[in-house]
Amino acid sequence: MKKKIFLLLTAVSLTLAARADEGMWLLPYLQKMNIKVMKERGCKLSAEEIYSADRSSLKDAVVIFGGGCTGEIVSPEGLLFTNHHCGYSSIQQLSSVEHDYLKNGFWAMSQAEELPVDGLEVRFVRRIMDVTPEIVGNVPSIASQEEYERITKENIAALTGRLEKEYPGMEISVESFYGGNQFFAFVLEVYTDVRLVGAPPSSIGKFGGDTDNWMWPRHTGDFSVFRVYAGEDNRPAAYSPENRPYRAEKFLKISLKGVDEGDFAMVMGFPGSTERYMTSFEIDNLLGSENPQRIFIRGERQAILWEDMMADDAVRIQYASKYATSSNYWKNSIGMSRGIEKLGVKARKQAQEESFEAWAERNTLPEEGYIDALEKIRRAEEEGGPVYAGVQYLSEAFLRAVELLTPVRSFIDMRRMAVADSIDNSAAVRGAVAEWYKDYNPATDRKVAKRMLVIAREQMKELPSFYAEVVDKRFGGDIDAYVDYLYDHSIFTSAEQVLALMEDYDPAKVAADPAMELAASVWTKYRELSKAYREKHAPYAEGHRKYIAGLMLQQPRKAWAPDANFTIRLTYGRVLPYSPADGIEYSHYTTLKGVMEKEDPKNPAEFTVPERLKELYAAKDFGRYANAKGEMPVAFLADLDITGGNSGSPVLNDRGALIGLAFDGNWEAMSGDVAFEPELQRMIAVDVRYVLFIIDKFAGAGWLLDEMQFE
Repeated sequence: MKKKIFLLLTAVSLTLAARADEGMWLLPYLQKMNIKVMKERGCKLSAEEIYSADRSSLKDAVVIFGGGCTGEIVSPEGLLFTNHHCGYSSIQQLSSVEHDYLKNGFWAMSQAEELPVDGLEVRFVRRIMDVTPEIVGNVPSIASQEEYERITKENIAALTGRLEKEYPGMEISVESFYGGNQFFAFVLEVYTDVRLVGAPPSSIGKFGGDTDNWMWPRHTGDFSVFRVYAGEDNRPAAYSPENRPYRAEKFLKISLKGVDEGDFAMVMGFPGSTERYMTSFEIDNLLGSENPQRIFIRGERQAILWEDMMADDAVRIQYASKYATSSNYWKNSIGMSRGIEKLGVKARKQAQEESFEAWAERNTLPEEGYIDALEKIRRAEEEGGPVYAGVQYLSEAFLRAVELLTPVRSFIDMRRMAVADSIDNSAAVRGAVAEWYKDYNPATDRKVAKRMLVIAREQMKELPSFYAEVVDKRFGGDIDAYVDYLYDHSIFTSAEQVLALMEDYDPAKVAADPAMELAASVWTKYRELSKAYREKHAPYAEGHRKYIAGLMLQQPRKAWAPDANFTIRLTYGRVLPYSPADGIEYSHYTTLKGVMEKEDPKNPAEFTVPERLKELYAAKDFGRYANAKGEMPVAFLADLDITGGNSGSPVLNDRGALIGLAFDGNWEAMSGDVAFEPELQRMIAVDVRYVLFIIDKFAGAGWLLDEMQFE
């Protein structure tokens, strides 16, 4: 096994001559794999300045923001930039009809005015260690997948326990790479006192809305500003008025020099998930059921949410973050399917698979597992795919869409964990209940439930039992009548009723609630189908692991970057325009002029321009943030390899200074998570000069710039 590990790691490191545009690279490998090409492209930093295991480096200024984004520290006092859409749920949490920070924006004019955000966390990566030998070193080379998983799980648990003792107070994460062929351990420091400092109005931060999402040209000021706070010792501490701004040993300097076509650029951040090793069999299921189901179900729900949001400001605030989260991946799925089909991705995957199978037959033994790796994947996908379609429908149409099921499920869990049928009635639990219901509108959820139950009945092959036992028997198949009864009689439709129940708990009342019956039925079917899917899809894990290992052995000089898994990565390339189709040429940047041109009174939800911004544009009052042509830059492109999770990531120049914030990819290359498209794939970033212009000129919060440093 150790010989195989050595061969795989050698395959990873022999990539110096490879094209550098593709790849979300592991920081510990920069010196061996990337820095030579980076310097040829124009990078003026050493690998040690970007990432060092023993001293401060650029890595220490880049953080996990919340649960799925990236942020960067931009001052010695813990000031943090991320995207507006990354801070959106926090801004929404702090908003009300009286203080509508989503619509009007928010700007603290001193540290005393910065607003704490409940539940928001920021994670710093303090140490990265290759722990492959500790995790797979004692796994026999001919081990079955079951044995492999048992041994590696035990080894991960043992290593995690040891590292927790070695790094007290830190969070330990051991992650697999290359399909389980390599492992790294990450030591993370988690700060929980994070406060909102500033956010532009949505007319800037979400300018273009769903229409412009994933599109270019783009004119969105997608940024927000937070600050990390710490205790007296500069370590993480629960929120307290006595906490102080985090004293950052490393923070990013900011460049006002802008970007030109061909300039070196790089992004460091936490890309969430890619599937570059996806096979043609997986593509069949993705295009045949997964994406179509997601697109249809979410589209139906979003139409209902949007109608209610546009009719009522209170509902708009309640559902703003939920809608944005749903619609982002909805449109991503549309674009991904389009790109995969248009760009011939499946045919390229099939060619790779044919080559791999021929190599495996000639060069490996059956017991090594390479010869039948693709057959295991094919069988798992063909047998498991139809079952997963049912699992996905239950998830999308019920568990994600019908919000009433969320508190019911939580209540079931609390009841199961409670002693002698008592329910935790602590202030913390009651506060969590009140917080959830703050963003819940039962009238909207009732409409959603009616539509979801109808489409599930029309589309699903195996339905939850409540359809036959309740809807048909008691309501004659009338779904609307059933849903009306459900929402009229369930105690879980309001915080007041749930809190009253917690105060005077009655097990019989809970058991008789119609929402409990619905939840039990849905979860029973979900568990049943999930179990069946796991059994039918079981061969996939071993096939996937062996396929990736075999590819790396088959082509040891090819650049094999690991798939994204929300661990810190670096990608690099150039500021570049692109041509999406014959006769169309896109510039590498946009300006404030385009914001004015896109204003659309017929679509005020997406294309409203604030009056103050119009005044600044008319006066050409751009200050030091204008480019050499006197234009106010808004966004720019680079051929950097990013994906979800990279949102908010710093875009850095050849000296490591901040030039922008990554916030999107382009429509024409939405298949990029499955197959990188070097000629088409572009990262879209908001220009840091536009960020500073909005902070300074538009919001009048120039005091924030006083703590930043400029190159």
